[in-house]
Amino acid sequence: MSTQPPLLQIDLSAGIPAYRQIVDAVRAHLVNGALQPGDLLPPVRQLAMDLGVHFNTVADAYRVLAEEGWLDLKRRRGAMVLERGAPPPADPARGELFARRLRELVAEVQAAGVSAPQIIRELRTLATGLEK
Repeated sequence: MSTQPPLLQIDLSAGIPAYRQIVDAVRAHLVNGALQPGDLLPPVRQLAMDLGVHFNTVADAYRVLAEEGWLDLKRRRGAMVLERGAPPPADPARGELFARRLRELVAEVQAAGVSAPQIIRELRTLATGLEK
């Protein structure tokens, strides 16, 4: 069992709540295989100190991931990554929601000055990773 997860970074000045940023970052590491079943995440208080947030923020993030079936939370042992089977196929509404959120995100980063070629490069990189 590994106890050194990939580095997490959050932006406390972002409009996205810190717990949500933690959930999203850990989930990304889980989905891309950087965290494997049996890996231990840092203790809540340690990660909170590392990120500069209240320990309840990290605890909330870990609870969300546990509810999604990614983590097993035990006192004194901490958060351990679980083996998770493939999710059931999403309903069509979920696909439509994804497309809308992706369009909104692209519009947001374009409005912030990210160039179209950079957006295209990032989307291609993500798509290539999904095909593996």
